[in-house]
Formats: sequence, C-alpha cells, structure tokens
Amino acid sequence: MPKPLKPAIGHGNAQPQPTGTAAFSKFLVILQCIADAPVPPGIAQLTAASNYPRPTVYRIVGALIAEGLVVETPRGGSYSLGPRLLSLASRSWERSDLRVAASEALQTLRDLTQETVHLAVRSGSEMVYIEKLESPHAVRMASRIGTRVTLYSSSVGKAYLSSLKRPDRDALLATLNFERFTPNTIIERTALDAELDSTRARGYAEDREENEEQIFCYGSAILGANGEPIACVSISIPLYRKSTTPMKTYIAPLKDACRAITEGVDPGSR
Repeated sequence: MPKPLKPAIGHGNAQPQPTGTAAFSKFLVILQCIADAPVPPGIAQLTAASNYPRPTVYRIVGALIAEGLVVETPRGGSYSLGPRLLSLASRSWERSDLRVAASEALQTLRDLTQETVHLAVRSGSEMVYIEKLESPHAVRMASRIGTRVTLYSSSVGKAYLSSLKRPDRDALLATLNFERFTPNTIIERTALDAELDSTRARGYAEDREENEEQIFCYGSAILGANGEPIACVSISIPLYRKSTTPMKTYIAPLKDACRAITEGVDPGSR
C-alpha cells in the first residue's frame, strides 16, 4: 500500500482557503490512495493510507461511488477508479506527455506494419487505450481511445504483467475476475503464469484470438527508469492477413517503437 497521505491543501498555508476546501482535499486524498495502490484497496487499507477515521473513509468512498468516480471491484470489498473519472482523464490524455512522446514512434510503427496500433496504460485492474492509429486497410478494429481491456487476455495487458516483479504480478493477478471471451482465452491461473513467464522470456506478448476471434495482437512494454512498465504498445492484425514472417514484419518494429518511446520519455536512457 502507498505510504500514509495527508491533505496538502490548507496545511502550512497562512492564506484563508475557500469554503469546502478541506472536504475536497479529503476526497482527493482518497482518490490518490486508490490510484496509487498496486491492487484495489479496501476500506482498511484506505483508512491506514489516508490517516482518516474509518467512518470518514466510508462516507467519502460512498460519495465517490455515487458520482461514478470510484467503483467497487467485482469481488466486493475493494475499490478502483470509476468510469466518470476515466472519461475526464481521457481528455487530458489527448495532451499527455507520454502520448506526445510516443506520437512519432507510433506513426512509424503503423506505417511500417500497415496495421492498427494502440498505446495503453494500466488503470486499476485493466488497461486503457490512450492512443490509437488505424490501419489504412479496409478491416479496422472496433476499439477507440478510452476502451478498456483485460490484463490477462490482451497483448498490452500480458506485456504489462510480464514486466512486473513476480510478487507484484501475483498480487495483481489475485484481484482479477477471469472471464472467457473466446475459446482461446486463458483463464486457468497455472496456464496464465506459464504464458506470462514465456512472454517475459521472449520480450513480447501475444493475444492469440483471446479477446476477439480472428484478431491476433502483439504487445510490448515501455519501461521506466526503474525498470517498471509505464505503458504498452500493441499491433492488432486480422488473422487472414497476418504475415508469415512476424519477427520481421511486426515484432522487430514493435520493439524499436517501444525503445524509441522510452528514450523520448526518459532521455537519460539513451
């Protein structure tokens, strides 16, 4: 869990604050605790992280749920960021540093492969697309900016999971509710662990018609200076036109793109 947080607004500031500032600050602290948690936190974890009384945390979480800013996870008892907050965030993604840093590399990747390219970041227990460049071919993907996909069945999700340290990966997987989308979706934990180990070893992920039949995807992670994944890139290909030389056609350009984005986000990595 994140270290205990305290409201920043109104502390150590001699200037009078607008009415309601203290309450607003508490809401932001709880939202930040949920956003920073490696796995969706429960009331006990939020109480410890925020240093607020348990009844206060209950009231804040309830109000955030009512406004769509927070949702309770499928298993209950823990919370993640909600659709309304993500919708607001998607507008800022249009101008995000990561999206700007990735723009040229994604354009090059799309042009080289002639297939749809996505840039995704983790949002709670899912990945969310913050950029999409369409294939110039007639068959296109139904996804859009803001679309959420699972960690366990998408190429961006598997690329993200496989880049985590094993304890962090295990903790995150323990919170997921597995659902089968196609006959190929891997929902057995032992098989998924083996798949993620293989993904880490080879350096890229595959979605072999696991989210959508007749769609094959390759994914790779963009790593921060600490070696942790900060985002992932994928190439989505209709199965009928998938190349017989994937390493040359898709995987090498994909890795080049992720490397270029990493250098753009962190110039010290050059």
